[in-house]
Amino acid sequence: MCDLQFVGLSDGVEILTRVMYEGPNTNADIVLGLDSNLTHKAKMTGMFDNHSLDLQNLNISDRFEDDVFVPYDFGYFSFIYNSSEIQNPPTSFDELLNSKISIIIQDPRTSTPGLGLLLWIKKVYGDDASEVWEKLNSNIITVTPGWSEAYGLFLDGEADMVLSYTTSPAYHITYEDDDTYKAAKFTDGHYEQIEVAAKLANNENDELADKFLSFLISKDAQDIIPETQWMYPVIDDVKLSSAFEQLINIEKPLRIEAKEVDINNEKWIREWEASLSK
Repeated sequence: MCDLQFVGLSDGVEILTRVMYEGPNTNADIVLGLDSNLTHKAKMTGMFDNHSLDLQNLNISDRFEDDVFVPYDFGYFSFIYNSSEIQNPPTSFDELLNSKISIIIQDPRTSTPGLGLLLWIKKVYGDDASEVWEKLNSNIITVTPGWSEAYGLFLDGEADMVLSYTTSPAYHITYEDDDTYKAAKFTDGHYEQIEVAAKLANNENDELADKFLSFLISKDAQDIIPETQWMYPVIDDVKLSSAFEQLINIEKPLRIEAKEVDINNEKWIREWEASLSK
């Protein structure tokens, strides 16, 4: 038995920023909630220690394997809309760009979904990403610091669509018995997010930290992931509820390697800033 002290922050970007600011003086043993786009940057800090877990049997082992970070859930970014108000949602970025649909997005400097959208557009459009952002700017109602603010504004009717996850409608189905919220499926593909945990190199409870990481990918923990995190579990032996059966299927997951993200992140952020300021 042990006491687990949980310190909650709003986002993976904020978590990494906080740990880097605290440096060796951090009291944390485990960091929980970074995503696969931040792993290289996090690893380069030298603040994290290797785990000893076998990740080969995870259902995402073909897409993520790391000796420091342990994946515990995954999902895909999408734009969420209310189907009672929008009958013909866009089926691609091009359709969205050529529509008058209003959207709320998150800031890639402070939010992992915001960074996810930045990378999604970069993956689809490459060197033309800045032009896409310039055009998309006319659809954007506001850019929020994090996911919660954005989704709350969307639910209050401030925009037609909001950047979130393909799994977000499962929450509304499960807890509100409301199946009107849908994820728009894009023919471009959908950018994948894998959430990870790791132990700090200077942690004071190394054995307990190892046990916690092992617990994260156990069936006991994975069984509760879908309807608490509203993401997909990383092991196959989890029965998903009927709400998840109503979600769109993603046949074309999109990814950019974490090292490439880290190398280009500042340049791509500046490109984003410049495009939205025009």
